[in-house]
Amino acid sequence: MRIKKIGVVGSGTMGGAIAALAASAGVPVVMLDIPGQEDKLELVKKGLERQLKSKPASFMDKSRASLIELGTTDELEKLKDCDWIVEVIIEKPEPKQALFARLEALGTQAIVSSNTSGIPMKTLLEGRGEAFRKRFLGTHFFAPVRYLHLLELIPTPETDPAVLEAMRRFGERILGKGTVICKDAPGFIANRLGVFGMAQAMRLMMSEGLTIDEVDALTGPLVGRPKSATFRTGDISGLDVLKLVSTELSHTTGEDFRMPDWVEDLIQQGYLGEKTGAGF
Repeated sequence: MRIKKIGVVGSGTMGGAIAALAASAGVPVVMLDIPGQEDKLELVKKGLERQLKSKPASFMDKSRASLIELGTTDELEKLKDCDWIVEVIIEKPEPKQALFARLEALGTQAIVSSNTSGIPMKTLLEGRGEAFRKRFLGTHFFAPVRYLHLLELIPTPETDPAVLEAMRRFGERILGKGTVICKDAPGFIANRLGVFGMAQAMRLMMSEGLTIDEVDALTGPLVGRPKSATFRTGDISGLDVLKLVSTELSHTTGEDFRMPDWVEDLIQQGYLGEKTGAGF
């Protein structure tokens, strides 16, 4: 089971970066997003352009962008010859479930995965048939995709072991990732720990009277963590995504992962992080 071409559904911060990483490794990519109003490819073009301009750079060589074919979600047939299709759309179960129903109806034999930050695989698979379930798993990348080493693989009890092995091999040998096999538990491993740590850092910042810059100085390379530390990581991921993940984790675990009210105020003002040009 070899992966020679991939499909990415969703051209946002994560989807575009996954496409850029794969293309940088020499793998042809089909990247789809919802149709625009005047130009059907407006959103997916913007997604690719964002990756070409990103800092740090998403592409190892910008010329590799030529390996990415663009399309809309009205053209799912473009994915039929892909060996792996990764879903990277809004972090809500219903739209993801609807997309998987369409992919199943398409009759693709590709491995299908979700890049969800924490929605259980068993929830996403509701209504899907046995053949689809065998080819399905979670593939959770982290932002910025090119630079963060971790790739979480989340199989279900029904995932074909050959599918899991193919994704592990592709992730490690082609994409250069360090893969970790996770249980299908809320938040998997990294977000169960990381989002709690982020919420705790915000609470301590408020109680100790620290600034955002001071927190990032204390929680980055100084303690062996990436330069993006706490708040820069939130800006890269998106404050809206952070809210969705923290809310879902609080709901599914009964633990307190909530962000402070001032984070909600930033979201309401449209300050979502890197993708809007302003955030933390």
